[in-house]
Amino acid sequence: MNNAKAEGKKLHIYGLLGTGGVHSHIDHLKALVEMAKREGVERTYIHCFMDGRDVPPKSGKGFVEELEKFLKKTGVGKIATVCGRYYAMDRDNNWDRVKKAYDMLTLGEGLKFNSAAEAMQDSYDRGVTDEFVLPSVITENGQPVAKIEKGDSIIFYNYRPDRAREITRSFIYEDFDKFERKSGYIDPVYVGFTCYDATFTNWKVAFGPRHLDNTLGEYLAKQGKTQLRIAETEKYAHVTFFFNGGVETPNKGEDRVLIPSPKVATYDLKPEMSAYEVTAKAVELIDSGSYDVIILNFANCDMVGHTGVLEAAKLAVKAVDECLKKVVEAIQRNGGSCLITADHGNADKMIDDEGKPFTAHTTNPVPLIMVDGVGTLKDGGKLCDIAPTMLEMMGLEKPVEMTGESLIKK
Repeated sequence: MNNAKAEGKKLHIYGLLGTGGVHSHIDHLKALVEMAKREGVERTYIHCFMDGRDVPPKSGKGFVEELEKFLKKTGVGKIATVCGRYYAMDRDNNWDRVKKAYDMLTLGEGLKFNSAAEAMQDSYDRGVTDEFVLPSVITENGQPVAKIEKGDSIIFYNYRPDRAREITRSFIYEDFDKFERKSGYIDPVYVGFTCYDATFTNWKVAFGPRHLDNTLGEYLAKQGKTQLRIAETEKYAHVTFFFNGGVETPNKGEDRVLIPSPKVATYDLKPEMSAYEVTAKAVELIDSGSYDVIILNFANCDMVGHTGVLEAAKLAVKAVDECLKKVVEAIQRNGGSCLITADHGNADKMIDDEGKPFTAHTTNPVPLIMVDGVGTLKDGGKLCDIAPTMLEMMGLEKPVEMTGESLIKK
């Protein structure tokens, strides 16, 4: 904001618009606009990335109208662009999608509308829901309200890293080579809400990471245990970066296997995704006897659940059932045991109360299944109890930093 004031530049604020709370929250955007007003940054522009996954697929227009009213009341800020997260928040190296969002932001390329609400209604009229809203530019007198230009300030208010990395990388790196930037290197003053990637340079982080001691992976490494992390692209960060408490570097004795996710527009077109390839590699490595612990994530029920296509979700669940059977059989023939669980629901609810597709996560209780462990599990429990349960299965004491309790009945 100081850069925008001192250098006469524009302030651009972008992120996922809504109340989903998975990647961002509209309240944070409002707080940033209020801060811009306090700081006297008059040329403040909002670029709305529409959700439709963590909130209902046609809730976006309501969030846009809420934001428009807030900006009018506050007296600072204008909406400059609107586009679906499909373009601006890719995480699977679909750089053609990211380029469309980047060109919208920097060149003013895209569909043209007089207001963001008009852009959203037009999208709905064409049968396109929030996640897939085409890059759209708001105009005044036939010209874009604002474009991101040389030396401007940018605040990205998403706090979850995985879907914030690609669009951030396209702005902060001078030697970026994933697509041609017609505008050249803009060299913005760029602030991310959290540390999206510890290797990033030429940017600032608003809320730095907290260091967590004795995460499960770190503790296993201290005990001299070997571990494998395996998933396809869509969930690779979840079994590595996220699972290690926001640390990118592997622990000692930790190997990682990334299986590419299929290149399709949406995963209802290939509901099995790369589950069979993940399974084949996992079974091979289980049979090798090289690892004490294996962390594996099947992406299907979540990613296909987000599409809202019920028949595809059924096929996704079927694929996971078949693959999980093969993984469990491999564990059993090698004398191991396993825990099967999830950290949220999705495919368990595909239709809302009005009979429309439901694409968001659910907060329904998830299962915790122990296969060939010692004893039986208690009812109830929390996510923080899973690591202590696993450690007890391995005959290890839990570290003091773990506040959860083992769910194995005494």
